Amino acid sequence: MKTVQLGATSTSVSAVALGIMRMVSLTPTQAAQVLTTVHNQGVNFIDGADIYGNGQSETIFGTALKQSGLKREDFFIQSKGGIVLDPKRSQGDLVFGQRYDFSKAHLIAAVDGILKRMQIDYLDSFLLHRPDALMEPDEVAAAFDELQAAGKVRHFGVSNFNPMQVALLQAALSQRLIINQLQFGVMHTGPIQFGFHTNMTDSASTNHDGEIIEYSRLHQMTIQAWSPYQYGMFAGTFIDNPKFPTLNAKLQALATSRGVTKNAIATAWILRHPAHMQVILGSMNPQHLTESIAGTGVQLTRQEWYDIYFAAGNDLP
Repeated sequence: MKTVQLGATSTSVSAVALGIMRMVSLTPTQAAQVLTTVHNQGVNFIDGADIYGNGQSETIFGTALKQSGLKREDFFIQSKGGIVLDPKRSQGDLVFGQRYDFSKAHLIAAVDGILKRMQIDYLDSFLLHRPDALMEPDEVAAAFDELQAAGKVRHFGVSNFNPMQVALLQAALSQRLIINQLQFGVMHTGPIQFGFHTNMTDSASTNHDGEIIEYSRLHQMTIQAWSPYQYGMFAGTFIDNPKFPTLNAKLQALATSRGVTKNAIATAWILRHPAHMQVILGSMNPQHLTESIAGTGVQLTRQEWYDIYFAAGNDLP
């Protein structure tokens, strides 16, 4: 299993992580099979959030971990908090937030709830789940200090923050932020696309993310790529999607040449970036997970990487 160094720490973790958002759809026995499948292939990183399945994904994970016979120490376990759900607003499996809340009381309560549901004593990392415009950095710092002093959280990070949001928070913290979780993949290339179009005025030159990849590299923050096989925001997967025939043809050609699947090539495309990103896999299907994990063993050439970028509908000026 290919590994990545986590932020500025000396800890190496698997280059792909298991995201448990969809674990709410499984029984604990099925979830235990998923954990065993990824563990046997070298995946040692779990990513959750207190809102996934309205908390039930973490509950099922905690039970499944015990059923699997695996130990707590077999995984680097991460979760996220800071979103307060609004049960009146939902779309399919998605429930939307009624507010973001980075108050000290909410963050401490969020971690306590996560630990109880997962049936563990500590989190290896805890991330703030999307930016809160009402964030008081000193209050977040007080929460982080208390959580770390109590042994409940070892490391901290953020999710979907831009560079100035990270810098504002980091200035108040005694801990170093080591992770930023961002959507990135073959069909979500905004964080790099605008860089190609520097000094231009076309739509591709629009900078939506504030050089977050460059900032993360400079400050040794690991980028965790979520929804790596999705286009849009939860619009669906581009793999085998008839809307993207050119892309799928290119992925299939490369997959055939390597003896893997298109999912593996899409994984390898992210891992080829020199930022040393970590890919979060969200499937609960053991076969699909195995196919995607195989991408950690594929090294794309520079031209193959660019050919996929072109096949996704992008260009170079």
